[in-house]
Amino acid sequence: MVTSLAVGYAMAGALDIPAMIGMMIGGMMGLMSAFAVAENTWQRLTRAILWMPFPYAAVLWLAAELHDDRRLEIGLMVGALALTFFLARFGQMYLLTGMMLFNGLMVGMMANIPAGMSGKALLVALVSAAAVLGTRLLLCYPMPREDLLRTQRAFVVEARRVADAAVEALDPDADQERAVRRMTRALRRLNVTTVTIDGRLAQPEVAADPDMAELLHRHLFDAELALRGIGRAVQDLTGLAVDPQLREALVVGLVVARDTPLGSAQGLRPAAEIIRRQADAALNGPDAASRRAEAVEPAYRVAQLLDSLAGSLSHWLALGWSSPQSPAKVPFQPTVALERDRPAGSAAATRRVLAAGTETSWRRIVPFVRAPLHAGVAAAIVCPITDAIDPQRFYWGLVGVMITLFGTNTTHERLRKFGHRMTGTVIGAVIGIALLHLVGRGHVYVMLTIIVAGITLGAWGMQRAYALWVVGLVVALVQLYGLTTPDAGMDHLLGERLLDNGLGILIATLCAAVIFPLSGRRITREAERGYVSAVDDLVSQLALRWEDPDAPVRLRGAARALDSALFQVVSLVRPLVRMPLGVRGRDADNRTALLTTATGHARALAAAADIDIDLAPRQAERFTRITTVLTGSLQALDRALATGEPEESWQRVGPLVWELKAELDTAPSGPRAERIRTALRELAALDDSLAGYAERCGLTVRSASPQGIVSSPMERRTQALVAEWGTRRAPRNAAAFERSAPGRSATVTATAGPGTGTASPERALPVPPATSATPSGGVAVTVAVAGSIRCDRHPAGCAGWITVINGRGKRVAAGSVQSGRYRVDGLRPGPHTLIVSASAHAPHAELLSVPSAGGTGRIDHDMWL
Repeated sequence: MVTSLAVGYAMAGALDIPAMIGMMIGGMMGLMSAFAVAENTWQRLTRAILWMPFPYAAVLWLAAELHDDRRLEIGLMVGALALTFFLARFGQMYLLTGMMLFNGLMVGMMANIPAGMSGKALLVALVSAAAVLGTRLLLCYPMPREDLLRTQRAFVVEARRVADAAVEALDPDADQERAVRRMTRALRRLNVTTVTIDGRLAQPEVAADPDMAELLHRHLFDAELALRGIGRAVQDLTGLAVDPQLREALVVGLVVARDTPLGSAQGLRPAAEIIRRQADAALNGPDAASRRAEAVEPAYRVAQLLDSLAGSLSHWLALGWSSPQSPAKVPFQPTVALERDRPAGSAAATRRVLAAGTETSWRRIVPFVRAPLHAGVAAAIVCPITDAIDPQRFYWGLVGVMITLFGTNTTHERLRKFGHRMTGTVIGAVIGIALLHLVGRGHVYVMLTIIVAGITLGAWGMQRAYALWVVGLVVALVQLYGLTTPDAGMDHLLGERLLDNGLGILIATLCAAVIFPLSGRRITREAERGYVSAVDDLVSQLALRWEDPDAPVRLRGAARALDSALFQVVSLVRPLVRMPLGVRGRDADNRTALLTTATGHARALAAAADIDIDLAPRQAERFTRITTVLTGSLQALDRALATGEPEESWQRVGPLVWELKAELDTAPSGPRAERIRTALRELAALDDSLAGYAERCGLTVRSASPQGIVSSPMERRTQALVAEWGTRRAPRNAAAFERSAPGRSATVTATAGPGTGTASPERALPVPPATSATPSGGVAVTVAVAGSIRCDRHPAGCAGWITVINGRGKRVAAGSVQSGRYRVDGLRPGPHTLIVSASAHAPHAELLSVPSAGGTGRIDHDMWL
């Protein structure tokens, strides 16, 4: 902003144009560069910043030519706003073009720039953009390695905040409730920061070192897991009577963790040893039987977690310092997706709901025209109203429309933005007028300093609360208005701005609610389906990890995807106004709490289960049974969320897990055995949390017995219909299965679809469905399908997503493809369609018929793209 304003002012003097016009043109280059250009290579940065002046100057000339035709001028503004939302679907450069067109029209109308000055305006814009580019390359040159180190420092800052909150919680004189609340906030901020860091490791400049990339994610995950465990252990200690010497040792250890500098993370191990020795003394002391002995177990846990934190944190920081200097070799690998450098919110679920309802006939165009229609209709309603209020500043209503529709997806989000905008405007006006009176109107440089500082502080606060951005913006604008508006008219001017912005926001919210509306409840259910799908992916990868130790499975990545899915759910169920306990509407909070608990158990499960094991055949069969039943329950929950008709049941696998754990408890103890037991405990706890959530969703919760699971009448009817449909319609153009006698093999012939390349050869394999008893004495069959996805261009295997659709067109399973390997569980007899989506290929589908013959519960099915 400083560079663009200074260059605009200098160019105005050099070209003999009004200084205000030069600063407005130059300042727009700086403002849009800061907010709309976030590239991470100098080539992309140069392309984006140097492109901005051309659409901007072109519409400045157009605004000057149409200045005498008021209706056409306003109509052009409405069209430009709608065009901006239309172009936003096609990428960052298109969005930037639309925004510069809209801003150019707005500035041209505000400043009344004559058409003869258009050439000079283009020159000012070009020189300002070049100066801004030079400033960014000089002071903020894209450096992926330094970005990685900066994110590591950010994580350490949050880790120290958690340790500091833990020290306060252990103070016997502190307010325990306040300390626990502070700890909860610190853990929440730690999780947000960690997910953001994990997403920022997914930059486009991905290097070819997947091992180092995976280690970065792994150690980051483990460090956060240790810190969260320390926080929970300290929260447990706040309600116990702790031995004074043990409390002192805990405080010393946590202070060491808080104050340890970067590069000395291994220094946490002596602190852990101090806690461990003092816990031994407290356990073996004369008062060991007293209530104080209850605090020993959490203290041991803190010591163990400090050891784990020391290892994970030191390795993670060392990987950052040893990362390659070349930007093309920094080992970034994608795990989670971000929106505007923050964890993804409601946008992904909204896009899925919109796509699901617009797949046929004319409705295919709805995703492209929905947002432009919202913007265009709202602007067409707002402009005549605000023009009647003040013709010179009618665009304030358009600004309200634009800010409402950008970055929001539900009515609640738009109304929340309305509240932030109104509150921020009022607070910013009070602060801005006070500063204006304090400084006076004659000190131009001081006023410019306040303008830049207001926008800077507002930009800093934008990612924390939208109201903070509005406060900074209005403080800056009040200084600008002070150059032309007397004190007597300032209150009226700011009140008018508040009114116009509010009208724009409310009318845009109304238009979005009535033009191709999307139900907020439906979007929330879709976000919850995304969470259930992420759990399904984690369970499928767990089954593959223990079945095939060499499989390219990323359990920690799957658990991190759960974090991202939980953020999306939380962003949608957050109420507009928090009501006191005891009022209606708390069910969403309870469901979110259950998902939050499930996510914690999923993290611990991913960390504990990521080991190579060799189960005995009987134990392996039990574990396969557990994952198959759990996957079936997750699919039943997914169908209930999709249809809103919970006619199926959740089969609890807790009894099966505890039975397997009891059998494994007889094995010799050791680190691997303890991790297996921990994984099974966390798997049972995960099932318990999800069962509570399923019950909240209306499903009947039952316990799965070793002999079989119980299916509902609807499941049996659906199975019979699908089986009947499959006997009347043979699969074509894909995989055809020939039924064989029990105990023999079935022949699978897979042929590639048109234009898909090489066909996979004919092969023989066992047909292995898993059977279980039903109440009527029938047999409910479920089968796991696993295999590889190959193509000529990617011999090591393709990455993507696989979706399974049954004969009735319903999605019954989904899973990720990691390094060409996939697995989906819970398929029942009948025809299915396997759809593979990969970024490097067009979607590919093959038919698959699941037979009902007995077997071991697995079908191997490879595909070539």
